[in-house]
Parts: sequence; structure tokens; C-alpha cells
Amino acid sequence: MTRLRLGPLLRYVDGDGGGTATVWVEADRPSTAEVRCGDGAYGTSRTFHIAGHHYALILVTGLTPGTDTPYEVLLDDRRVWPPEDSRFPPSTIRTPAVPATELRVSFGSCRWASPPHDEPDPIGPDALDALATRIAGDPAAARPDVLLLLGDQVYADETSKATRRRLARRRDLSEPPGAEVADYEEYTHLYDESWSDPAVRWLLSTVPSCMIFDDHDLIDDWNTSAAWLADMRDKPWWQERVLGGLMSYWVYQHLGNLTPVELAADKLYAAVRAEPDGTELLRRFASEADRDPACARWSYRRDFGRTRLLMVDSRAARVLAERDRAMLDEAEARWVREQVLDGRGTESRGADGAGSAQSDTAYGVGGPADGTDARGPYARGPYDHLLIGTSLPWLLPPFIHDVESWDSALCGGERGPRWARFGERLRRAADLEHWAAFPRSFEELTALIAEAGSGPDAPATVCVLSGDVHHAYVAEPSWTAGGGPDARVAQLTCSPVHNSIPGYMKLGFRFGWSGPARRLGHALVRHGRVVRSSVNWRKTGGPWFGNQLMTLTLHGRSADLRLEQAHARRRAPESGRTPGSELVTVQERSLTP
Repeated sequence: MTRLRLGPLLRYVDGDGGGTATVWVEADRPSTAEVRCGDGAYGTSRTFHIAGHHYALILVTGLTPGTDTPYEVLLDDRRVWPPEDSRFPPSTIRTPAVPATELRVSFGSCRWASPPHDEPDPIGPDALDALATRIAGDPAAARPDVLLLLGDQVYADETSKATRRRLARRRDLSEPPGAEVADYEEYTHLYDESWSDPAVRWLLSTVPSCMIFDDHDLIDDWNTSAAWLADMRDKPWWQERVLGGLMSYWVYQHLGNLTPVELAADKLYAAVRAEPDGTELLRRFASEADRDPACARWSYRRDFGRTRLLMVDSRAARVLAERDRAMLDEAEARWVREQVLDGRGTESRGADGAGSAQSDTAYGVGGPADGTDARGPYARGPYDHLLIGTSLPWLLPPFIHDVESWDSALCGGERGPRWARFGERLRRAADLEHWAAFPRSFEELTALIAEAGSGPDAPATVCVLSGDVHHAYVAEPSWTAGGGPDARVAQLTCSPVHNSIPGYMKLGFRFGWSGPARRLGHALVRHGRVVRSSVNWRKTGGPWFGNQLMTLTLHGRSADLRLEQAHARRRAPESGRTPGSELVTVQERSLTP
């Protein structure tokens, strides 16, 4: 009897009412997976095989726009979802009306798996658990149209007690990498633990999700510098870790990010599905992607009506050579620019390095990097809101930004070799590897945001959505040369979903916005001979600490922001027990007054 091991995860839902969706599942043996919807919409796929595991990404077609349709999952004609004893409502696929009038985007990052429900949670309620509780309690109420998970979906280097027990049954934890995961099989345990939580499992089955990795999906400070990478490659266990990390990310997260058109054109996906066992194909791809990041693209674009989401890989696409440091390699940076400005080409590079047609829009990508083609300048994209998802914040507290810029100058030799060695030690010890630590890339992103947000056809908002730093805040820039874009520009940072932060770091983040910190940062910038940035920015919300989610509600050209934190519900007097958690609104505001 075939069992459902993990999932279902509702991943893609057509943002323009095209009636399609994708559902990801993992089965315990080779099988035929089906999705059957209450309105007759249907999809089926044969599982593919990776390292003893069996997966399917099922394309569902025939969905009716503007409906909320219950669905079932079957494996070899036997219903495996929803479970017979489920305490949750039926999983549904909610498709947007045409034309869509409103879009709700919830986002956050950094989630340790919740402990079993009979164990205490030392870091407080999980924000995804609390969101699931609210939606399940009133399925007809407003809920996110898409959930953006902005990195650290699993922690390969900070495992739970339960995972450590499982690892100890496989190998000697006194040998490196110890209690960290070592290979693909151990990564599958992390996803089991994270996505098997009943509330989170149901939530991910009924709210579409888009994901991107950050460092802990592989290891803390992944790709900090060329010296860091050289040291890691000298470790005998690193190669298997990075292969397992990239392979599992491709299977568990990346495939579901792609649109049906992109999936149909993805040569690696087709090859893996055609093989009885696709393990070696995927291993070769992961090895090539690790050796030459330019051969793979993990960034992607999605359009939801007149809102464009561009998820940017700020980890694997880095150029680490000290004199050429960049957050994105040249081809990746050009691709990002083309997506933001809506180039008129016909192809984009998929995660396997091959061309794949762009979907969800009448425009493709490609063309020269100067923003023109044979027919003239690129037209502005047909969107009212531009969302740039990047796991690492573009705008940090100013003092932290200045420290990272200063350190980057030291590492680059601006003050000589002794300072360079000090800078490298400091960079690793203090995690100085955000956009500010790649000054050229920071300025390029800043200029691109200004260009995208300017002109008569500019969007109403350009929002950079980030996580990583285990607190939440809103920052808004002003351009030092005066003027600036017509769009409202904001850095929206929300983290963690379920994690913690030491008290001294809370003090540091608060201090980073203060006047004395700014003056100290300016002194460091002068010492490092750092060129002054083209923007200044101020905090207009936060910092907030706790397990939390942000939600953007986009209606026409208006944008409203809500921050909610997870709290334990008060004890119910009639039952004498504590019934789970809830989301409590901390701030609600308009970004487009």
C-alpha cells in the first residue's frame, strides 16, 4: 500500500486566472499521484526517484477563476489526503478572480521546526502554526494569496534533539560534521521534521508558497568570502553536504517555485523524470552549480495580476574574488535587471542553465544589458507594485551597513595586508556579508530600484522583502542627489517565523539606528575610504522582536502593511487547557498614504 510521506504542498497558482496550479508530494514508493478537485479540475503525474525517495509535482488544470475548490490527493487510486482523522478543514485551491481586485502577500524567514506538541517550546509559538490556526478557524475569512518563505526553511547546521537522535542511528556524531546534516538522506529528515507538523502541513497544503534559500539551508555564512569557501572545501565532509543541500533544495523547494511553462522547458526536470533513478543526474547538476554558480539560476519571477514578484538568489550567485566581489554574477545581475524592466526577449535561463520560456506575462526576457533592443528602450513592466524578495536586507541599520562597507574595504586591501587579514577575521566572526558587504552590488540594486520606480508609468510601490536578521523593521530611503523615484520605496524586513535572538543582539540592532551609532559608522567609513552611498534611509517602523509575519495587502495602487506576532492563547476557563497560539497585530499602516 503506497503512503503519502510528505505534503501535499500547494505551490504555484496561476496569478492571472489561467486555471492552473501545481501540488508537490512525496510518496514512500513509486506510484501515480493524482489531484482531484471538487469542481472537476484534475492533475496526475508519475513519481520520479531521487536517492531512494519518490516525488511528484502535479500540474492541476481546469480550475475555475475566483473559486475556492477542495481537493484530494490519491496515490495509485487510493486517497491519501486529507487524512481520515484530520482536525482541519479540507485543503483547497483558491484561484484569483479575473481581474483580481486584491492581493495579500505574507512573508517571513528563519524557522526552526516546532517541537512535538507534547513538548514545551522554549522559543515561543510558531507564527506559521498561529496562521494555520486562524485560517482553519474561519476558512472563509481573508487569508494570504501567497506565502513567501525568504530563507532558512531548514537548519542544516543547528539540528533538534529529535534529528540528532536520528543522525546518531546512522553514524558516529563524534566525527565531523557531528550533529549537523551530512548528506541528502539527512536533509530529507529536516524537511520531514519541518513540514510534518500537522498545522504547518495543512497550511502549506492550502496556501500557495514561494521559497528561496539562505545560509542555514546549507550552513551558517554560506559563501561569505573566497577565503571562507576555500577553507570549507578543504573539509572532507563539505562536498557531500553541499551536494545534499543543493539537491534537496531543487527537489523540495525550487521545483515548486517554477511556473508550468518553465517546468515544461526545464531540461533537468525532464531528464530526471525520464530516468528510473535520477540521482546521478541531479548530483552532477549540483556539483556543477557548486563549482560554477553561473551555470544555475535559482532566482525566479512571478506575476500576480498587476503585482510583480522577483525572488533574487543572494547566496549561490555570488562572485567571491576579493577584487570583483558581487552579490550577483554578471549574467544574474543582467537577468534581474531585465525582469525588473520587463525586457522584450523570449528566453531566460532555468536552474539547469538551459533556456526556459517565461510565463505569467506577455513579455519574455533577454536582450542587451543597456536596456534597449532593436525596437527601442524597454517598456516599463505592466505592474502597479514591484516586490523584490531577497533573503538578506538591502537596507540594514545604518551603523551595521557602515561596518560592513568598511570591512569590505579592509578585506579588499584599502588599508594594507594587515588590515585585510583583520577584516576577513571580523567578516566571519560578525557575519558581515549582507548587501552592504558587496558595495558595488548595493549601488547597482539601489540604481535599479530608482530606475524602476521613476517615470510616468512607474509602479506605486517598490518593496524589498527580506529576513535573516531575526527581527522586523521598516526602512525608507531618500536619494542623496535629491529627487529620487516616483514610487514609494521601502525595505520590509520580517524575521524570524520561529527562532530566537540573544539579548545582546537586540541591543546591537537598536543601537544601529541611533545618532551616536551613525556618527561612529561615518568615522569607520572615512577610515576605510569608502565612497559615500547614493542613498540615506531612516527607520519608519520597529524594531520588533518575536516570532512574526508581515502581510502586504495590495489593492489597485494602494498598499497596506500589517505586522503580526505569534502569542500563546490565554487559558480557556471552560476547558482548563491552553488552545494553541494566535497572531496578534503589532502594527498596521498604509505604505501609500
